[in-house]
Amino acid sequence: MPATLRIRKAAVLGAGVMGAQIAAHLTNAGVETVLFDLPASGGPKSGIAMKAIENLKKLSPAPLADKNLAAAIIPANYDEDLDHLKEVDLVIEAIAERMDWKLDLYKKIASHLSKTAVIASNTSGLSINTLAEALPEEMRHRFCGVHFFNPPRYMHLVELIPTRLTDASVVEGLEAFLATTVGKGVVIAKDTPNFIGNRIGVFSMLATMHHTEQFKLGFDTVDALTGPAIGRPKSATYRTADVVGLDTMAHVIKTMGDTLADDPWHTYFKTPAVLQGLIDAGALGQKTGAGFYKKVGKDILVLDAAKRDYVPSEQKASDEVAAILAIKDPAEKFAKLRASSDPQAQFLWAIFRDLFHYTAYHLADIADTARDVDFAIRWGYGWKLGPFETWQAAGWQQVASWIAEDIKAGKAMSDAPLPAWVTDGRSGVHGKAGSYSAASNTDKPRSQHPVYARQLFPDAILGEKFDQGTTVWENDGVRLWTLGDDGVGILSFKTKMNTVNDHVLDGIQHAIGVAEEKLKAVVIWQTGEPFSAGADLKGALGLLKDGKFDAFESMVANFQRTSMRIKHALVPVVAAVRGLCLGGGCEFQMHSARTVAALESYIGLVEAGVGLLPAGGGLKELAVRAAHANSADPFESLKKVFETVAMAKVSGSALEAKQLGLLRDSDVVVFNAYELLYVAKQVALALAESGWRPPLPARAIPVAGDTGTATFKASLVNLQAGYFASEHDVAIASRIADTLCGGGIERGSLVDEAWLLALERRHFVELAKTEKTQARIAHTMTTGKPLRN
Repeated sequence: MPATLRIRKAAVLGAGVMGAQIAAHLTNAGVETVLFDLPASGGPKSGIAMKAIENLKKLSPAPLADKNLAAAIIPANYDEDLDHLKEVDLVIEAIAERMDWKLDLYKKIASHLSKTAVIASNTSGLSINTLAEALPEEMRHRFCGVHFFNPPRYMHLVELIPTRLTDASVVEGLEAFLATTVGKGVVIAKDTPNFIGNRIGVFSMLATMHHTEQFKLGFDTVDALTGPAIGRPKSATYRTADVVGLDTMAHVIKTMGDTLADDPWHTYFKTPAVLQGLIDAGALGQKTGAGFYKKVGKDILVLDAAKRDYVPSEQKASDEVAAILAIKDPAEKFAKLRASSDPQAQFLWAIFRDLFHYTAYHLADIADTARDVDFAIRWGYGWKLGPFETWQAAGWQQVASWIAEDIKAGKAMSDAPLPAWVTDGRSGVHGKAGSYSAASNTDKPRSQHPVYARQLFPDAILGEKFDQGTTVWENDGVRLWTLGDDGVGILSFKTKMNTVNDHVLDGIQHAIGVAEEKLKAVVIWQTGEPFSAGADLKGALGLLKDGKFDAFESMVANFQRTSMRIKHALVPVVAAVRGLCLGGGCEFQMHSARTVAALESYIGLVEAGVGLLPAGGGLKELAVRAAHANSADPFESLKKVFETVAMAKVSGSALEAKQLGLLRDSDVVVFNAYELLYVAKQVALALAESGWRPPLPARAIPVAGDTGTATFKASLVNLQAGYFASEHDVAIASRIADTLCGGGIERGSLVDEAWLLALERRHFVELAKTEKTQARIAHTMTTGKPLRN
């Protein structure tokens, strides 16, 4: 076993964009964090850090998984607070990319650090070995680069860059901490300028900008070609530059120009004229309101380089290229792109050719294996496939021969030859033996670090296959299966978006029966996101349209039976949630013995948005929980959850779902979604081993009664009067209130679960019969957006 790195407290040096957000994410992960910056010239000495912490609450996407966590970050300054560093286990420096400033800061803090503290720099490209030289000799073995990508909470990639002197145990300990505690995908990079992600990613952007000019394409056209059409994010190329900041982009390019003098592509490492022109005009992208794009009212305008002015954006691919990009077979797609005379097709072939050429040429010096390059680009830039995977999928040798032809014909950006290993008869760089390492000329398997044993289904590289387990029982809706022989069944849905239909409902009930006979526990886990988008509205709307209200009501009753079957199973049922968990999916996890949720879980009872109320036992469960929390006055606990349900709120994270009352305090939050199944199985086994018994049927639940409902209704009158809610919104919310409060009975009356379930059903069916609700359901199904009527 590698040495375990126990990190109780961390310090982040620098409260700028990255520093503050790294501090936020460490705090999300339960690490007490001190955020340092320079002393403020007026007001409190730690004012700069305090302002940065306050600003974290306003940013979107939110760096904090729960806004209340801002109060846990400790603001500090270098004049008064260096004593904090004595008890810190990890220091991450995230100040501006100036070598001299960083070296000065290291000298300043060195004497205040403990003998075991790990020191890391979040630099995106400066030499880690050079930075280490500023530290006293006895600290250098505890120093390395830890490079987060922006925004740190959401970008999966962290590059870990050891120096020549970094202890192996420090690297191993950090890798485990970053993977499990912080939830990241770790790639070990060599100490070369811009490391792996930005070295390849920024080159790809420079090549794209070069060929934009060469083929005389509009910036919006290039974005239409280099986004989802080729498996990359919606922001594509020029929108990404605007979001990053054109000055930041220019700075990264300058770093490449300054530090990579020997790179055969060095002539391209300078800021393109159009980019420099925008910077000189103060148009730095999103932060200044204009860059390659500019928003005027509701219209998006794009820069026309020839006119030097903004024109309406007409972002689209030509018909010929759109047809080529729609081809499923990558080999055929690349052949057609290369053969086409359409400038857009030639442009796409050129940017791929130069990217492949550059990446292959530099593999030996920047990364240990081709896998590291592909993961760095996928996790750091959001591409579906990395450059080597794309090339291999398109036919390695065929594409290699085309690249060689173009180099010979002078069409490529550089005349540097392809490395010999590229054309040694291989069919790619990823195979059964692992991924190719150009530095050692061998294929290397995945890391043997014990932390990866927690990832039962890790992010797969091209061609990787993992054990799909053994089926115990299945129907058209679900599959119950096992992985290994631990006695834990895994229940996965087979529907699109893992929605819930009759097959799923019947399947869950039957699978739990099988599990009670043959297994120790069950984990509900989906092989991909989302956990569940809720009930299948299409089937429900069909029944309503045909006036089959009895069939509709029996479907609702079956939903409730399924939730209660989960709750009262004789084996523990654990819900393993990641991604969207809405409506019926949320109700299933509420009824499970325990929920294990990935941090990025977006959980909500959203039925009000389609004109209904939760009727799979969700409102019943909230009423039961309120009674448990305060049997003398359940109304107090209902106030928050009423608003959550009536406004169809969806949590922005698993931590926020606890605040909203949709997860329990005892539910577990996992930061790395690839570890979710492993942790859920461990939790299920622990419950089983501790002699799990389902809760006894709740027969004496105190409710808030008609006075509770009346209080809720009074608050709704004001909303309607201020036009914040329509008449139908109020009708739905009133029924939600009535169900949560136990119906038209006296405050403090005792009811059982069946009573509350019957209330849910009655209100659900009555709402479903209204024209307005049917219009809402139909509108949501056709547009994906809610209708306010």
